[in-house]
Amino acid sequence: MKHIFVVNPVSGKGVIAKAYIPTIENYIKEHNLDAEIYVTKASRDGLHFVEEKAKSGEKIRFYSCGGDCTLYEVVNGCYKYPNCQVANIPLGSGNDFCRLFGKHTNISDHVNGVPVKLDLIETDGVVAINECAMGLDSEICIKQEYYKKIPGVNGELAYTLAGLGCLAQGKTKNHFKITIDDTEVFEDTYLFCYIGNSRWYGGGYKAAPDAMPNDGFIDCVMVRCDRSALRLVPLISVYKNGDHVDLDITTVRRCKKVKVESQNPAAVNIDGECEYVTQKEFRLLEKAITFVVPQNSDFLNM
Repeated sequence: MKHIFVVNPVSGKGVIAKAYIPTIENYIKEHNLDAEIYVTKASRDGLHFVEEKAKSGEKIRFYSCGGDCTLYEVVNGCYKYPNCQVANIPLGSGNDFCRLFGKHTNISDHVNGVPVKLDLIETDGVVAINECAMGLDSEICIKQEYYKKIPGVNGELAYTLAGLGCLAQGKTKNHFKITIDDTEVFEDTYLFCYIGNSRWYGGGYKAAPDAMPNDGFIDCVMVRCDRSALRLVPLISVYKNGDHVDLDITTVRRCKKVKVESQNPAAVNIDGECEYVTQKEFRLLEKAITFVVPQNSDFLNM
C-alpha cells in the first residue's frame, strides 16, 4: 500500500503542521515506507491532488495532516474510490473529528491503525465526515476564522469569541422548516439545526453528545430560540458540555435524511466550509469511507 501524507502548511496557525514535515520525513526513512509528502498550495488544492491520485486505482492510505478543513478536502477527494483509506493526524487548531478517536500525533499509531467503515453526510455533491449545520453556529463558524488569526487564540476560544460577537449582533433567530426522513416536519424559530455524523464542533463544543460515525444514523439536533440574546449567554457552557440536549428548547432525532428550509438566507456549514442558502438537504451515506482508527484508540472498544 502507498502512503501519502497531505500536509496543510497553514494549519496550526501556520506553524504546527509545517514543523511536522521533518517528523514525517524521518519516519518514512527509518521505516523504509513506500510514501510521499504533498504540501498543499491553496484552498481545494488538497482535494484535487487526492482525487487525481485516487483515480489511479492503486491502494493508497491518505494521511490528512492538518485540521478539520484539511480532512474535509482529503475525504472529498477520495471517498468515491474503494482503493483508498483516510487517516487523520490532528495538527490544526480545532481538530474536532479526531476527539472521538484521541488526538494521536504519533505517525506509528496511524500506520499501524485499524481500518473501519464510517458513514458520511452528503449534500449537493460534497460530503462531511464530522458535521453539517445551519443557523447561529454556522454564523459563528464564518466569524471564528478572524479570531483564529490572533496569537494565543485556539479553536475553542475563537469559537467562543465569535459566538459572543454573533449574540451581540442579534444573529440568533432563524425561521426554519425542518423535515426529517420525508415524514416528520418541525417549523419554528431556531438558533440552529446541527446535523451530526460525530459529536464535537467549534473546537470542543459537544453539539451531538451521542452521535457515532458508524451507527448508520444522522443525529439531528434542533434548538429553538425562545429568549433574548442576553439570556442566551449562560447557555454557552451548557452547549459546550453537551447538556443542551436536555433543555426543553431542544429536539433530537436520529434519522437518514434532513431537509432545512429557511425564510431568509441562512449560514450553512459543511465541515467548516460555509455559504448562505435558503434550503439544504442532507442525507446519510452508510459505510461510505474507510477510516483508519489509531492503534490503542478507545473508539475500538466502543
